[in-house]
Amino acid sequence: MSDWSVEFYSDGDDNSPVLDWYQTLDDKTKAKLLWTFQLLEANGIDVGMPYVKPLEDKLYEVRAEVNRNAIRVIYFLYTGRRFILLHGFQKKTQKTPKKELEKARTYLEDFLARNADSVDEPLS
Repeated sequence: MSDWSVEFYSDGDDNSPVLDWYQTLDDKTKAKLLWTFQLLEANGIDVGMPYVKPLEDKLYEVRAEVNRNAIRVIYFLYTGRRFILLHGFQKKTQKTPKKELEKARTYLEDFLARNADSVDEPLS
C-alpha cells in the first residue's frame, strides 16, 4: 500500500472542475489517465517522463496520448504525500497554453488559501 494519494481539486463549494472535465472523457482516455494516477500513488515522485513532466512554479502535468490526442492534467504536490489534480485539457499546441497554466494557478492559489490554517505546504 502506498503512502501517496491523488486527489481532485475542489473549491469551497465542493465543485471540482477537473473532476467534471474528467467525467466527460471517453472510457479509453479515462482508463489511461486512471492508470497514470495509480502509477503516481504507487511510486510517488519517482514517476517521470513520459508519464509526468515538470512545468513551472511547483506545477507538473500528467501526460497521456489517446488516439493521437494529447491529454494533460496539471497538478501539484502537497505535503502529506498528496498529488492535487488542478486542471485538465486536451493539448493542441507544442507548448502548454498560458490560459491553461493560469487556470491551474488560480485553482492552486484557491486551494492554498483555503488550506492556510493547516501546517501543510506545497512541495517544490
